[in-house]
Amino acid sequence: MPAGETELLLRVQTEVLEAVARGKDLSEVGHVLCQRVESVAPGVICSILLVDKQARIRSLAGPSLPKAYSAAIDGVPIGPRAGSCGTAAWRRLPVVVTDIETDPLWEDYKALALPLGLLASWSTPICNADGDVVATFAFYFSSKRGPTDFERQLVETCVHLCALAIEHDRVHARNHHLAYFDALTDLPNRAQFNARLAERTLVGAPFGLLLLDIDHLKLVNDSIGHAAGDALIRAIASRLSACRPQILPCRLGGDEMAVLVDGCADHGALEAAARRVLDAVSGMVMVAGQSVDAHVTLGGALYGVDGTDADTLCQNADFALYQAKQTHRGGYVGFRPDLRTAIVERMSTVRRLDAAMAEGRVIPHYQPIVRLDTAEIVGLEALARMVMPDGSIVSAGAFGAALDDPRIAYQLTGQMLDQVARDIRYWLDQGIPFQHVGVNVTTGDFTRGDLAERIGAMFAAQNVPLSHIVLEVNESVFMGGGGDQAVPRAVEMLRDQGILVALDDFGTGYASLTHLLSFPVDIIKIDRSFVEKLGGDQPSQVVVRAILDIARRLDMRVIAEGIETTQQVAVLRQFGCLLGQGYLFSRPVAADDVTRLLRLFGQKNPVPRPARITA
Repeated sequence: MPAGETELLLRVQTEVLEAVARGKDLSEVGHVLCQRVESVAPGVICSILLVDKQARIRSLAGPSLPKAYSAAIDGVPIGPRAGSCGTAAWRRLPVVVTDIETDPLWEDYKALALPLGLLASWSTPICNADGDVVATFAFYFSSKRGPTDFERQLVETCVHLCALAIEHDRVHARNHHLAYFDALTDLPNRAQFNARLAERTLVGAPFGLLLLDIDHLKLVNDSIGHAAGDALIRAIASRLSACRPQILPCRLGGDEMAVLVDGCADHGALEAAARRVLDAVSGMVMVAGQSVDAHVTLGGALYGVDGTDADTLCQNADFALYQAKQTHRGGYVGFRPDLRTAIVERMSTVRRLDAAMAEGRVIPHYQPIVRLDTAEIVGLEALARMVMPDGSIVSAGAFGAALDDPRIAYQLTGQMLDQVARDIRYWLDQGIPFQHVGVNVTTGDFTRGDLAERIGAMFAAQNVPLSHIVLEVNESVFMGGGGDQAVPRAVEMLRDQGILVALDDFGTGYASLTHLLSFPVDIIKIDRSFVEKLGGDQPSQVVVRAILDIARRLDMRVIAEGIETTQQVAVLRQFGCLLGQGYLFSRPVAADDVTRLLRLFGQKNPVPRPARITA
């Protein structure tokens, strides 16, 4: 090859490689290549076509071709008679057509080329590293001829450059996808969500933000397996994607997703979008051969009304989501300013309770459980109290919101069980009469799966028989917030070890009388809301009498809570209730004070009934 032609090839190669190195997109690189080739090969019109996954050609670059021509061939399938480019891609070999007018390969397309003065063409397939045809590189001629030797060298160089540029673009696109899309769901990931949210706050057009949690994903992971949990996440992501284009779902990680809703001008529109999402997502999903009922919980915030910057919007939507998980599981809550106040106060409460537990300032106070006929103390309920730095005592109601945090609830129960075991050991050593002590447990105590082991270890360390403990579980914990049987099964295992279980606050939560047939409990504690109306409220008397009758038939004991008057005692005794607790007998008091009460009023000779509170 003459030195001048070699220099021209090197110049073309250098300019194209520089365009790739500068990060220009593939279309721009293709245009640069075509223009440089046409400048060194007079009379040539250059074209680059991509071949998509559906085996159709797509126009990439052809700066000297009319746009109408490029548009006309865009999307044409490759094949054995598809012009020069489509046939070259089909054959995987170069195709030279010296006369477009007469060549059968151009039969269906010559009407497009001939009016433009395109009389001959030459196309070469471009393959990737795997040998797949990904593009074609073509020359059009204004005379009926084939390529010269220089043009063959030029095309060889150009095909190599195109292959490099296409591979570079593919790698860049793959890396971009990995950086901005979730690998499991193919939804935009947290990085892309942050970018899209920032764009919207800069533009200032109306939009809303929904944060979404998948309900009971942990249960699916634990019971069926993480592969099933992943399948559930993918199914929900697919259903969310069907809500586009106004709704853009993103996966932030784990069971958390975010949804950007364009065009929301008020909370009514955002709530309507949330209902649309809930309707789209809900429904049975087959995972690992089992049907799982998909549900999500949503919290939302509106741009402008609830914040104009990304951080504030996300924080407020998160506050709303937290509230929804507490009060509207499987539903939607929109942000309100009071939610921020309540949650900030909760966080402050968590910090105070954390500090109190670390400093040993959380202690049990005990409220007696008495026989209603003799007023003898037969047992106690341990209630958490926090000693403030100034020595004042704060009841659990002041820090109850902190117990929504499973970690805090778990830690508090551990401290309570440990101290109760120590107090019981002292009473046993002193020969002080009592039967059982009730300790409240929460959902957080069951989620770790080690409640039985914790109780066993703490009571064994003090050499206290487990028959002295009653676990008090309220109805919302029993129902697990979603009706699964994990907590009832765990409770049954505890009972098998000799621990008694009480259903606390009966009548105020999710349970009904019929649930007593399936709940594995020994004791029912009638909520104070029924007891306080006895003597004047007929419906309450009917409910209490029914509870007592059913419990008697199921061999369960009943304790009436919140007794404050002798009239309430009289009605309860008339109905056959033998046990109760309330301010009429004693408020919750410290261990030293309850020790004195037990010495004075403890039931000295209870009728022995194994594994039951006796009366």
